[in-house]
Parts: sequence; C-alpha cells; structure tokens
Amino acid sequence: MKYLIFIAVNCIIFPLLAQEFSLSGSIQSQEDQSTFPGATVVVQNPGDSSIIKGSITDYEGHFKISGLSAGTYLIKADFIGYQTLYQKIDLTRNLDMGTLALVEDTKVLEAVEVVGKPVAAMQKGDTTQFSARAYKTAPDASSQELIEKLPGISTQDGKLQANGEDIQVILVDGKPFFGGDVNAALQNLPADVVASIQIFDKKSDKAALSGFDDGAQQKAINIITKPSRRVGQFGKSTIGVGTGGTYQGGASVNFFNNDRRITVTGLSNNINTTNYSADPGSMGDNINANGLIKTNNLGINFSDHLGSKFELNGNYQFSREENEQTERKLRDYALASDSGQIYSEDRYTNRLNVAHRLGLKLEYKINENNVLLMRPHLSFRNEESINDFLGQTTSGSSPVNATDNTATASYQDYDYDNNLYYSRKFGKKGRSFTSRLHTGWHTNEDRSRRYAENQFFNESDSLGILDQRTTRSRTGISWEVQASYTEPLGEHSMMELEYEIGDRIDDSDKLTYDADESGDYNALDTALSNTFKSEYLRQKFEVGYQWQNEGLKLQVETEFQRSDMSNDQVFPTQTDLNKGFSSLLPSARLDYRLSEDKRIELSYRTSTRQPSIGDLQDVIDNSNALQLSAGNPDLNQTYNHKARARFWSSDPENGKSLYASVESSFSQNLITNSTFIAEEPLEVAEGVILEQGSQFTRPANVDGYYQFRSYMSYGNPLEVIKSNIRFNGGVNFTRKPGLVNDVLNFSDAHNYRLGVSLNTNISETFDVNISTRSSYNVAKNSLRPSLNNNYYNQTTRLKYRWVFLGGFVYRADLRHQLNTGLSEGYDNSSMLLNMSAGRKFLKNDLAEISVNVYDLLQQNNNARRNITELYIEDQQSTVLERYFMLTFTYNIRHFSAGTTREDFEDI
Repeated sequence: MKYLIFIAVNCIIFPLLAQEFSLSGSIQSQEDQSTFPGATVVVQNPGDSSIIKGSITDYEGHFKISGLSAGTYLIKADFIGYQTLYQKIDLTRNLDMGTLALVEDTKVLEAVEVVGKPVAAMQKGDTTQFSARAYKTAPDASSQELIEKLPGISTQDGKLQANGEDIQVILVDGKPFFGGDVNAALQNLPADVVASIQIFDKKSDKAALSGFDDGAQQKAINIITKPSRRVGQFGKSTIGVGTGGTYQGGASVNFFNNDRRITVTGLSNNINTTNYSADPGSMGDNINANGLIKTNNLGINFSDHLGSKFELNGNYQFSREENEQTERKLRDYALASDSGQIYSEDRYTNRLNVAHRLGLKLEYKINENNVLLMRPHLSFRNEESINDFLGQTTSGSSPVNATDNTATASYQDYDYDNNLYYSRKFGKKGRSFTSRLHTGWHTNEDRSRRYAENQFFNESDSLGILDQRTTRSRTGISWEVQASYTEPLGEHSMMELEYEIGDRIDDSDKLTYDADESGDYNALDTALSNTFKSEYLRQKFEVGYQWQNEGLKLQVETEFQRSDMSNDQVFPTQTDLNKGFSSLLPSARLDYRLSEDKRIELSYRTSTRQPSIGDLQDVIDNSNALQLSAGNPDLNQTYNHKARARFWSSDPENGKSLYASVESSFSQNLITNSTFIAEEPLEVAEGVILEQGSQFTRPANVDGYYQFRSYMSYGNPLEVIKSNIRFNGGVNFTRKPGLVNDVLNFSDAHNYRLGVSLNTNISETFDVNISTRSSYNVAKNSLRPSLNNNYYNQTTRLKYRWVFLGGFVYRADLRHQLNTGLSEGYDNSSMLLNMSAGRKFLKNDLAEISVNVYDLLQQNNNARRNITELYIEDQQSTVLERYFMLTFTYNIRHFSAGTTREDFEDI
C-alpha cells in the first residue's frame, strides 16, 4: 500500500515541478498611481540573489515573465528615482501579483556611497531596453550622444541606424516627438533626463488597434524619461560668431508638466547645421554636406491629455535653407565597345527652399472598447533655384557632344494626407472591428526657364540654341477605405478578414514654349508638351491566421489583389490605355522566443509597386539635351518578394548583446531604366532629334533584380578599462538589371563591411569614442567587363571630451576618410579635425564659453562613388572650409520644487 501512495504522490509532484508558470503584474507610483513604462522586474534566487529571469514593463506599466518552474523566488522591482521593492513569493501556479507600488526615493546619503550595477540591456519580445545608468555621459550631453553608445547603434550617411536599419520613429514616453525627425528630437532632449531607451519594430496604427500584425513596421526608439524630469523647464541655448562671417544661434527649451509637454526650438546659422545641436563642439551635423548651407528653422512640438479620453500630439516646423554648391562628376558608361563613353560635368547650383510642415495625432477613447484616431499631415514647400552646368561627352579621345546649360526655376508643392481610424473591441477577447479612411491631395506648380548652347561634333559640326519656358501643373487625389474583422479561434489563435479599396487619380499638364524671333515665348513646342491623366484603382481581399502560445507566434496571410490602371493622354495626341492586374500576395511570419533574452524571427512577404505619374507620362524632358528622358505609359506594376531572418540575444547580467539578420529580395517586372545611346542622329519624337552620342532614357519593366543583405552586431562591456566595445559587419550583394541600346545589362555590386567601436564608460568628465568602419566593394558589369573594378572605403573617427581643473573642457573630433579606386583627379582621402576649448562657469556649471575650430587641417572633401545599371560615377562637391568661432552656451535646468539634479546624480 505504501508503494502505491509513494507512486501517487510522485505522479502529482513531478508534473508539478516540471510544469512552467508565468508571473505578471504592473508597476506604479505609490504617490500618484502613475504607471512606469520601462521599469525593471527581476526574478532572483533568494539564496544567493542570482538573476534567474527578468522583464521590463510596457507603456502601461505591465510586465509578464514566463517559463518559471515551481519554487520560492525573490522579486525585485525598481525604477530610477524610486526605492527598490523586494517581495518573496512561492510560485505553484500562474501568478498575477497585481499592482506593485514604488515609493519615491528622497533620501540624501552623506557618509555612505551606495554602488549598484544597473542592468545594461534586457530583451522583452521584440523590444530591447537599455538602462541609461549603464552608459556614462557628460551632464550637458544630448540624448544622441547617449544613444550612440548603445550596442547596435551607428550613424551612416547622417542617419541614425539600429542594427543596420534606419530609425524612422522617435517617441518619448510612448508619445510622438518632433514629428519623426529623429536627429532633431535627440538633439533637443538632454541625456540627463533619460531613464532608459527602448528599441523595437513599431507596428502600424491599424495593427496596434486590431491586434493583428499587418507587417508594416518601422524601426523606432522610445525614450523613457526619469519621473523627476517630467515636471520642469530644461534645454540649452547657443550663440557664436566666427571668422569669415560665420555665425550660429539657437535654442531648444522643453516645458514638461507630466502629460502636458511643449518643446520650442529655433536655429539660425551659415555653418551647414540644419538641426539645432546641443553639443557645443559639434560644429555642424552635416559634416560632409554638399555645398554651403544657410539655415533658419523654428519648431514646436506639443502633447497633452485633454481630459481622461482625449489625447493630442502635434508638431510644426518652419525651415528656410539656402544651399550654394559646385559639383563635378565623371560617368563611365556600360557600352559593349571596349572604348566606352565618358560623360563629365561641372555644375553650379543655388537653391532657396522654404517649407512649412504640420503633423497631428488626435486620439479619442470613446469608452473602454471604442477608439477613434486621426493623423492629419499638411506641408507646403516653395523652392527657387539657379542651375548652371557644362557637360561634355567623349568616346576614347574624341569629343562627341557638349552643352552649356543655364536654368532658373520655381517650385510650389502642397501636400495633405489624413488617416482616420475607428476600432471596436467586442466582449469576446480577440474579436474586434477596425476601419481606416485615407484621403490625400497633392499639387505641384513648377515654372522654369532654360537657355542652352548644345554642340554636336559629327561630320557637320552643329550648334543648337535652346531658349524655352516651361510650366508644369500636377494634381493628385487619392482615397482608400479599409475594414478588418478579427475573430478568436480558441484560446491561442485568431483569424482576420480584411477588405480594402482605393483609388489614385493624377492629372499632369506640361507646356513648353520656345522663344520666337522677337524674344517672346509664344511658340508652343508640342513635342515637349503633354496633358495626361492616370487612374489606379486597387481592391484587396485578405484572409489571415494567427497562432500564439507563450514564446511562439505564427502568422500566415493570403491576399488577392486586383488593380486596374487607365492612362489617358489628351494632348498632343489622343490615346487611351487600360490595363488590369490580378495578383496573389502570400506572407508568413514566425516569432519564437527561445528565452526571455533570446528571440528569432522568420518572415516572408510579397508586395506590388505601381508606376508613378512621372514614370507613365510620355513627354520629353530636355533639361539636358545630351541626356533626354521621357515616361512610358506601357509600364506594368512590379511584383516583389522579400524573405528575412533575424536573431536577438542579450545578457542582462553582463551587458552582452548580439543581433544578426539575413534578408533576400527579388523582383519581377522591375521598373528600371532603358537607355539608348545614339550612334547617329535619330528622331525620338516629332521635331526632337537625338544627336550622335546623346542618350534617351525611358523606364521599362525588366526581370533579374536580386538583393542579398546580412548584418551582425555584437556588444560587450570591458570592465577592466570601463568601456563598451562593439563589432558590426555584413555582406551585401545587389544585381541591378537595365537595358542599354536594347541589350540587357547586369550591374553586380558585392559589398563587404566590418566595423568596430570602443566607447569609454569611465566618468562624466572623461569620454573617448573610437570607431572605424571598412567597406570593400567589387563591381562587375556584364555588358562591358572592362568596367569591372574593386574599390575600398574606410572611415575612422576619434571623439574626445575631457573636463578638468574644476570646469575647463577640451573636445576633439578627428575623422579620417580613405577612398581607393576613384577616378584620377578625385580626392581619395581626407583628415578632418575639429576642436574646442572652453570654460564652464555659473552655478552647477550651467554656462560655458569656448573657442572652436572646424577643419583645422583644411582637408575636408566630399568624394564618393555611385554605381548604377548604366554607369559608374565619381562625384565631388563643395564643402565647408576651415573657420574659428567663439561660442557661448547656457544650459536651462529648472525642475519641480524639492527636486534637483543632485538628488539623482548617484542613482
């Protein structure tokens, strides 16, 4: 009998011990019951306090930790500025701990120093969270300086990237900030207000409302601020004068009162800075920008809760930028002959661009189950330009043609878009209805005058004079209605039914007048004029299935799409073209969480791309008589395939992180260029002659496009030298097809990248960042193998900051650029050295006066190589040259009564 009892007891206990349970709850403030997004919750062994698992709270302060065995645990919950909460539990089932209330930490410790090692990084689902405490920055540093220290973060061509992808969305405490302008937002938020940073793939509004992922994702950063910094005024102001007439002035001030937040920023300078920089030593965020830029900007960002149901977020930006530059380029074309064809150009451009942009997000929570969301965007742009260039084509050592071309133009663009969402959740969990109404209106008014002397060196050398005025008017109207319904199919799965219908109508009129003998522009050039209308009606029906249980999520969708396109030309001849396309668009996605800190994702997606109005309009563009172009009304839509695999891993105990991705894509009926280079004069339109050696380019559908990309990033703290080291690299391959004289040409580009960076984490007064990024490129051309070449780029940077002797500060920014394989006459390397020396003063060192020098060695240049299916191009432009500047900077820091920065310096 006792054996039967023993067996029965074991049959009960062993499954219980083997079973895994989950732990959930929410974190909030004991004082005002506000929730904490980004709070840390750690499950520890009560015997030795070792970390077993951990999690971070979402935007609403909720957390969930899965995969725990039965047993006794110590739960640790903390958030910056609050006392750590410890709670012991016995876990024998799925446990909801309810609300854990944290008490604000207001103690001042005089004689005791408390040193705690913060959790550097944690992974929760598709969100990676970094603790700001784990990365030391100067007290006056910007959020961008903090974020650039994080593993997987880098800057490429002026754009901030996370794991090789451009960051497109910036949020602060889950709310939109600066209308998605990532660089502006990070420069306007000081690092010392940041508690933690979350990096994730932001789902679309429709997916967030319905709970069913539609695959439309954007790489996003969410900055979680310290509770002590959510009430007060803070920011920075700068003014400076320098040699050669250089100047700068700017300010950024944040007015935070919990949910009500207003940020005002202004900027005026002639040193190529287009966003206000909070770093006195930055000396221009467009370090290699083309040309010399004068900028005047004003921006306002605001957000507020209007009652308990209505939330408003908005951003307005005004900009006035003048860019003056000279540029030279050299193109080697892919022709079958070994001698090939060379085009060289020297260009002068002056552009004045004035723009207004307004974006809003209005959310109305009607009740617990019904939400109304509206996102209107409005913009206006006016541009005045002068464009003057000399171009020449040669074949071997013989000249073929040349142009001396001058144009003045004005452009006015008005754009309006709005998305209106309504979502209803029903009583049954997972059952919902979501609808979207999109409306858009876009108009362009362009006016230009062009005078050109075009010479063609054939047997009878000819000189042609072009004197024209052109007006172009475009109007685009679009609408789209979408409705989806989700229904749960059991505890772990749901299905979605979706229907969408939309139309895009474009009207374009281009009228070109030639100067008559009296100099008046009254002669209409019918070969260069066109009245055209295009309509693209699309309907989609989609069925989707989603299954999710603990760490596994599977989603498959099949979409049937019907597109009808009609192109109607009214002038100069009447033509009608109607086309219909039926497409089946499957997609699939698998997310598997190996553990709380490791995750893998596999996805496959198909899509289509319709031709634009510019692709379709069959009218000659003769802005460069040596390189004519026109649209093609016979184009078909492009069908795209994309597959991707991604892996995330983070170790919260030692701060290591790893990210790796592989993706591949190919396209059918790719819209690319078909270029014809005339061997003898040819009439391409009535009265338009393509002279010998000149080019005529039209879009065409071609198969054979393929792309492969891989990326890896690994970060590891080095405690011995108190630094963080990061490695990143990848291999890319792109095959671009194109037609050259009706012969299919493939341009293959192999790219191998490797980078390493070291960021010190020693103290707030000493900071060194060292990085180098190498890129080896192999270019191959199927039509002209003599164009095959290898070239190498390397960028190395040393950024140094040291505060010493109680307030003196020295900064240095050294950048070395190495290019090999460029054409003769193009600078292959440069050494750019920027420095500043200053003195901090006033209470808490809030003010600083400094002397800055930009490009001390006078080596700045902007040489680069571009590869297309038609040519290999080397290009170099005007850049900003050396100047010295005296700068005064003042930091604004005023927080709620009873809270000062000193209270939080050692947290």
